[in-house]
Amino acid sequence: MARIPEEEIDRLKREVSVERLAEAHGVRLKRHGADLIGLCPFHEDHSPSLVISPQKNLWNCLGACGKGGSVIDWVMCAEGVSFRHAVELLRREHFPLAARPGAKPPQRSSTPKLPAPVSQDGDDRALLLQVTHYYHATLKNSPDALKYLQGRGLTSTEMVEQFELGFADRTLGYGLPEKNRVAGAELRGRLQRLGILRETGHEHFNGSVVIPVFNLEGEVVEMYGRKITPGLRPGTPLHLYLPGARRGVWNEQALIASKEIILCEALIDALTFWCAGYRHVTASYGVNGFTDDHRAAFQKHGTKRISIAYDRDDAGEQAAEKLAEELMAMGVECFRVQFPKGMDANEYALKVGPAPKSLGVAIRSAQWMGKGKPKPLITTSVTAVTLHSVHEVNDAAPPLAAVEAAKDETPAPIAEPLPAQAMPDPPTPPPAPTISKNRPSPPRPTPKRSNNISHAVMEVSGSAAAAAKARVAGFRPTILSSTRWSSALVPCRRIDPA
Repeated sequence: MARIPEEEIDRLKREVSVERLAEAHGVRLKRHGADLIGLCPFHEDHSPSLVISPQKNLWNCLGACGKGGSVIDWVMCAEGVSFRHAVELLRREHFPLAARPGAKPPQRSSTPKLPAPVSQDGDDRALLLQVTHYYHATLKNSPDALKYLQGRGLTSTEMVEQFELGFADRTLGYGLPEKNRVAGAELRGRLQRLGILRETGHEHFNGSVVIPVFNLEGEVVEMYGRKITPGLRPGTPLHLYLPGARRGVWNEQALIASKEIILCEALIDALTFWCAGYRHVTASYGVNGFTDDHRAAFQKHGTKRISIAYDRDDAGEQAAEKLAEELMAMGVECFRVQFPKGMDANEYALKVGPAPKSLGVAIRSAQWMGKGKPKPLITTSVTAVTLHSVHEVNDAAPPLAAVEAAKDETPAPIAEPLPAQAMPDPPTPPPAPTISKNRPSPPRPTPKRSNNISHAVMEVSGSAAAAAKARVAGFRPTILSSTRWSSALVPCRRIDPA
């Protein structure tokens, strides 16, 4: 279970008044020296045995029940909930209402005290999307989850919003009706069938950063969870997916935008490339997680070239060789990105900075895995179209890559992976040849604009008709001139090995 920061617990004990909680519960308090006394609501009390110390913000029953403690203990006793649930109630300021006169001490509560995170209306697709929204909101208020992302170098707020990253901290069930109620049994049963809840009622992704996978219609078809809680029991899996076969292709819009794709072994590695500016990237679901959905998507969108950026361990090497053989049989050219031995993309980007430059060098130095020489890919970027979210897909979006990755079209081959040290500056290009003043300069050839959308470019005018043609599934494109790029998009040239 995700740990509640001690700072947050101390803040609640300090800022929430136990005196106000007792009064809200219907307890009449009288001054008794420096303390307050009243009838204890947690047992049948006929003489004041409840003592509250406003100065220390603590309470104690001197009578039959003998209970006491902080404001968290009060909510646990008053509402019949767990420690974690009580903390969530206090954090969200859902304080208990006044008790009815003569009410019996509360038992374990079966009524949710927090707003329902999901609705019973709608189908399973809507339910998965609501869970994704809830986890996304939870991540933004989870210091541990944000600290984990920061430690992996994933600090982009644009990334968090674009792919709706989330965090599961066990609070999803607090707003659901208990299974002993008709509504609770039906809703929890649906969440179990979807894989969000286990048969025990616990959250499947509890304690995990959650990365949802959307299809091109904006529906959640898969979820990946990465455990971040320290001190887990030996054998606890760190990587989780929804039960059943892996589904969907993460960042599938990149396959529409570019015929040249970076394929990582894991989603964390793919996010590393994305944050560094290489946004024509997707990922398998583990070393053996290249699925039929990946194959179908590459064929559907006409992918021509793939840089396989699997881990540089034995399993990654074997999987890359096997996958390259399959892809090249499909007509897709394959290159192997050479990280230092034993490293993955994320570790390499963290140790060899800055990430845009180091990853760019690794991509340019990728080794051709086929026979002979690869065919050159020629693209002409004309106009950029801004994608506003992961759900909004447009086949006119240009490939996204850092400018550093496109400085040298013919990189020097390397025999060994790059060392894990600071990257040197790129070599100074040779001076341009001097043209004699007595001879006119040769005319510059006018580049031909490509109308081939298979190279992820499209000529888009500012007219309403062209904008309507570019709109896909309600996408509202931002049309930019051919000489301007959105700040979210980085133009790049294709890099073809010699």
